[in-house]
Amino acid sequence: MPPGTRSGAAWLASATQEKVDEFLGGLSDNALLSLPWLFEFWALPHQLPPPGAWKTWVIMGGRGAGKTRAGAEWVRSQVEGPTPEAPGRARRVALVGETVDQVREVMIMGDSGILACSPPDRRPEWQATRKRLVWPNGAEAMVFSAHDPDSLRGPQFDAAWVDELAKWKKGQETWDMLQFALRLGEHPQQVVTTTPQNVAVLKAIMKNPSTVSTHAPTSANKAYLAKSFLEEVTARYAGDSLGRQELEGELLEDLEGALWSHHRLDAIRVEEVPRLNRIVVAVDPPVTSTKASDECGIVVVGAMTEGPVNTWRAVVLEDASVKGASPDGWARAAVAAMERHNADRMVVETNQGGEMVEQVVRSIDPLVPFKRVTATKGKYLRAEPVAALYEQGRVAHVRGLAKLEEQMCQMTHAGYQGKGSPDRMDALVWALTEVLIEGSKGIGKPQVRGL
Repeated sequence: MPPGTRSGAAWLASATQEKVDEFLGGLSDNALLSLPWLFEFWALPHQLPPPGAWKTWVIMGGRGAGKTRAGAEWVRSQVEGPTPEAPGRARRVALVGETVDQVREVMIMGDSGILACSPPDRRPEWQATRKRLVWPNGAEAMVFSAHDPDSLRGPQFDAAWVDELAKWKKGQETWDMLQFALRLGEHPQQVVTTTPQNVAVLKAIMKNPSTVSTHAPTSANKAYLAKSFLEEVTARYAGDSLGRQELEGELLEDLEGALWSHHRLDAIRVEEVPRLNRIVVAVDPPVTSTKASDECGIVVVGAMTEGPVNTWRAVVLEDASVKGASPDGWARAAVAAMERHNADRMVVETNQGGEMVEQVVRSIDPLVPFKRVTATKGKYLRAEPVAALYEQGRVAHVRGLAKLEEQMCQMTHAGYQGKGSPDRMDALVWALTEVLIEGSKGIGKPQVRGL
């Protein structure tokens, strides 16, 4: 790799043709033949092992982020020696997937599997009847299914590659059996390649002091993915919790005692907005207006408020929150949200500004329908009746509300567990309180109109 570069591939992509020719021309014939198999040259940063004496390396990433290739190359680095017949660091490897078929088709024979990544003189032999790989130097890799944890009783290993752990039905049992089997050599190690899911076994592994991790979104590997695939999944899933999990590779944890969960919010997503007859923009202004200050929560909610009160429904239409804005800046953002959605009313918490807050808004639009609200209860007590509306199935979300939903999922019985203040969630609470709770007490209902 050229001096000072983290990735040879990145250097080649950005270098001039003259530099590329100079670099390739300086390589011997053997070096040129070896170059395609030198993963350290081509790897992305998240595909390279972190330094240190770790026990477990967790590679979390979105779909297509290059996790399988990283796992296969790590196995190669463990079993291969300086020559095809020379021993490597590991001689006994466990390959563990959800099923034997998935280990064979993805981890071993897949496009990014061990066989595809191995140079011809070091390519292992697949022995189907014994469900194992055997390298020219005598190293072996045995295949195991997470459906049969007890199959890991008896064998012993000095390395292991675990794939898609987060979706195993018997994840904890299989993981535990593997730990007992990983007992050969001076320092046995294991790699976990997985799209993250909120499961106990993965969360426990991540909290272990001997665990290290690398992470990358799907887009990190875009050079090897179809452009149409990226465009489609980004348009459809970006901005909600499923997109954060499957595209960004984030581990979304639900807190104990939280009023909302990611799973429940995913279940209320709508692709089309129904007919609405009331729309409000709720604002929770920050105390200060510096870059380090809290956000100004601005949330737009529409509702259908015809018929019996218990049939009223609401849809969260937009999170238009802004950070670091001056009073004039957030007021303009709130008025712009009113205009975008042809909203009926702006509801603003005025605990921190009193009449000055309304004056700021009216300096932008003197005729804006404005309602001041004052918080007399704590955040949790204000949010609890709104959370009950979700439990009753009376609130839906459009896509693209990831930051708002993250704040919602961090509001617990013990208070807000996130950083700063949950201004987006506060604005949501004021908006839904206005259209579904206060509205049910007889506040006027405009004529029905569609979006």
